[in-house]
Amino acid sequence: MGVTPQLDALGDRTPKGIAGAFSRSIRSGELGPGARLPTVRDVAEELGVSPATVSAAWQALRKAGLVISRGRAGTYVREDQTSWLSPRMQQLRGPEDHLPLDLSRGTPDLDLLPNLAPALHRVSERAGILAYQDEPVLPSLRDALLATWPHDVEALTVVNGATDGIVRALELLVDYGDRVALESPGYPPFFDILETLGAEAIPVELDRDGVRPDSLRRALALEPVALILQPRAQNPCGVSMAPARAEALAKVLRRHGSTWVIEDDHSGWISTAPDVSLGAWLPERVVHVRSYSKSHGPDLRVAAVGGPADLIDALVARRMLGPGWTSRMLQTILLDLLTQPAALDQVSEARRQYFARQRAVVGELAALGVDLPAPDGLNLWLPVADERAALLHLAAAGIRAAAGSAFLVGDLEVAPHVRVTTGLVTPDRAAEVAAALAGAAHAG
Repeated sequence: MGVTPQLDALGDRTPKGIAGAFSRSIRSGELGPGARLPTVRDVAEELGVSPATVSAAWQALRKAGLVISRGRAGTYVREDQTSWLSPRMQQLRGPEDHLPLDLSRGTPDLDLLPNLAPALHRVSERAGILAYQDEPVLPSLRDALLATWPHDVEALTVVNGATDGIVRALELLVDYGDRVALESPGYPPFFDILETLGAEAIPVELDRDGVRPDSLRRALALEPVALILQPRAQNPCGVSMAPARAEALAKVLRRHGSTWVIEDDHSGWISTAPDVSLGAWLPERVVHVRSYSKSHGPDLRVAAVGGPADLIDALVARRMLGPGWTSRMLQTILLDLLTQPAALDQVSEARRQYFARQRAVVGELAALGVDLPAPDGLNLWLPVADERAALLHLAAAGIRAAAGSAFLVGDLEVAPHVRVTTGLVTPDRAAEVAAALAGAAHAG
């Protein structure tokens, strides 16, 4: 069987040679946008190599931005040229189909973000003139952040968004070939980050209270150097970790090795769940990252990172050789938003609105026979009979959702789902959207 013409007389059957052959085929147009690549097994049989060799070639193509993985549905040639996005971010971006209601992004409602005008008015008219060696965090902002931190920390700094902080922590902790445990379903860019670092992702399973202790115990047997958790409003499932579950996980971690914990509290102030961190039990091994993007504005690009002084100091030192610091003007704006009564009231109202919106959609779904727990934060993890049929059904109703396969890693058995940013659904549209979601759940 001829897999592609480029393989008929392929001499170099290493991952690099196989990836190169498919790359040439893609760039020449022989494998056009949206084309499905043959299976790993088929290529391995055709070339007489191991499936691991072909999998490594596919990984190289993903890193190059030429193909995207759709889980069990296969690997496909990218349909657009957004090579500046990581592979799974390209998958989340979706087609430019201009559907009326885009619920695929996982982003906050712009109308519920606090008004920046008063904060901007109070910022100095000119950018500060400070020495490059000055402290990177405004002392007043640090005090405000520490006042609401979920546990005592030795050191705290600010970075350009939660992912920036997580990437920098992983770069300090993870070497090539190391293992890192993380949730599946989980946040797709984390999978891309680990792939870029040459680390192996070890999936752990979730239930309604967060990561399951038995699944974490099995993962720790493989000696991962780090565990990435989302303690609140987990993306995509909307699960928030119960304090009792956090304590149980901390006990498991204490009994098994010295794995670091990196916590991504991305929804922070719009979450209705209790503020929880494993750092209350393992402060010497927990790095807690809190983002203000969903609550105060994605373009502020400010997140805080707290943890043991040795690691935070190393993170700050490495940043000083790159961006240096997060803009003190942006820090001043965030400080204003965290302390001014009007901004506090606006964020509180946003939290209430998201809470009400999620329950309105879930209530309408229940009336249609689809019973789901109300999620925390912005997203709903909708079980479906068939992922592609569900997405097509929603598109026909003018709604875009995100393919659930993008949120999976490893070989854990997870039923088909789609992620829907129901936090964007206003009450007047809840019944209409729920009807489309119920139809999508049974489509196919």
